[in-house]
Amino acid sequence: MTLPAAFLSLPIAHRALHDKAAGRPENSIEAIRAAVDAGYGIEIDLQLSQDGEAMVFHDYDLERLTGEKGPIQMRAAADLVKIPLLGGTHMIPTFAQVLSEVDGKVPLLVEIKDQDGALGPAVGRLEQAAATALKGYRGDVAVMSFNPNSTRVFGGLAPDVPVGLTTCDFNAADWPLVPKARRERLAGIPDIAASRAQFISHDREDLANPRVAELKARGLPVLCWTIRSPKAEAEARRIADNVTFENYLSPIPA
Repeated sequence: MTLPAAFLSLPIAHRALHDKAAGRPENSIEAIRAAVDAGYGIEIDLQLSQDGEAMVFHDYDLERLTGEKGPIQMRAAADLVKIPLLGGTHMIPTFAQVLSEVDGKVPLLVEIKDQDGALGPAVGRLEQAAATALKGYRGDVAVMSFNPNSTRVFGGLAPDVPVGLTTCDFNAADWPLVPKARRERLAGIPDIAASRAQFISHDREDLANPRVAELKARGLPVLCWTIRSPKAEAEARRIADNVTFENYLSPIPA
């Protein structure tokens, strides 16, 4: 399964077209609707509820985005969908709700957040929840993760959905819970074949990495994250095929 062309043509709104000051928190229904109306692709994050539901939410803890305390994994989906996101009027959405909102109108890039804790093999529940929600979905969608095990497992559950790897230099400051040997291995992006990745989404600050150039030369699409200005976008597009952006409006090609 190859990455649909729309993922290389439409700029992708990071955590949807969010602007908290305008009443559109990240990963919110408001931000989803704004991105659809503007014609952008959309990137969202998935976390797991206590009872195994795929929730659209970035953080592992609820406090920054909701004011509630505690891990998202300690709450049932029925409770989470009653918690409003700070700065908006809607609650934490389920993946199924977001799929209904997007409804194939724009491409949807889905990041499965690591559930192992150290980018290891203890995955499966969130991947299964995501695959279940996507059954019957008609629209351009792709799924990625920093954890190659997650990408591999999801790909086995949903072989018709293209998968990719979210990648970076995996430095110790950003990944304090991941063992050094694991970080050093992942920094080399060695799991393209094993994870059946059809693309990468790489950290913009590490786009000059020779491994990125090597993969691009082999024909693997290269997306990047996260672009926050027109200048940074121009620089990133010298290497990347497309950008994931926030805090400004990326131009949509005519």
